[in-house]
Amino acid sequence: MAPIGEIVQQTSGSQVLSRAQARAALVPDCMVEAKRIANTVIAGWHGRRKRGVGENFWQFRPYSEGESLSRIDWRRSARDDHTYVRDREWEAAHTVWLWCDLSPSMMYKSTFGTVSKESRALVLMLALAEILARSGERIGCPGIMEPVSARNAAERLASAIMHSPPASGLPETAMIRGHSDLVLIGDFLDEADLIMSRLSPLARRGLRGHVVEIADPAEESFPYSGRTEFTDPETGEKLVSGRAETIRDDYRRAYLLRREMLGDALRRLGWSFVFHRTDHLASEALVAVHGYLSGMPAGGMVGGRL
Repeated sequence: MAPIGEIVQQTSGSQVLSRAQARAALVPDCMVEAKRIANTVIAGWHGRRKRGVGENFWQFRPYSEGESLSRIDWRRSARDDHTYVRDREWEAAHTVWLWCDLSPSMMYKSTFGTVSKESRALVLMLALAEILARSGERIGCPGIMEPVSARNAAERLASAIMHSPPASGLPETAMIRGHSDLVLIGDFLDEADLIMSRLSPLARRGLRGHVVEIADPAEESFPYSGRTEFTDPETGEKLVSGRAETIRDDYRRAYLLRREMLGDALRRLGWSFVFHRTDHLASEALVAVHGYLSGMPAGGMVGGRL
């Protein structure tokens, strides 16, 4: 049968530069797509705005007895028989750390997916950066970019990614301080216990985490049959199955069980978990993650099929 997915060979030391160049060529297109998605989903959002100390107008509300008279807006109050107070918008910037996995396994794309996992992860990260920057948040990327508060934070993050060396595994987080938010985007194909051994200490440090698992449709459905050769893009190891369809059910049980265990463990930490397939709209995952960042309780898995 025809190949279902593109085989990604292990990256040797001599190939690191070419792989970095390929990623750099991908980032500008991802930035354009990220801005398009951000502009589409941001319309009508209330975002993270709320009443507090700041310079910008927030809302008028009725005056309550005991409040300072200096807060009364006399011009607005003169329009009818009520006394109104002018509230300002809370402007204390929050720090959100964004990271996406750019290891070889993320470069996979089957004939059922619209884009590679790497491309979708980059788009989601940059779209989040765009939306959060518009809200005045401080945006950083562990090991790649220190937090900045700027309207062009997404562009600065894209530039930093283009010039960063390829890396595998979860990021170093020693530089993350305080009660920040951490968004991790990747395929998370390691055992759930191994992943949680890295993430649990972050929760104990007070970090609020959000994990987005990116999957290609072929990884979930296992549409292979007949003699099939599987290659691990991380190690280069190969597995040949004479009749791939005979292991489909066992594979799917193990694959879905890993995801279920990871999601349950994350929710016990109070972290959110979003599952997203590359044949779905990127805006679906973006809306879900932004909802959790805005304070929505970390409940069930979003966008998955268990």
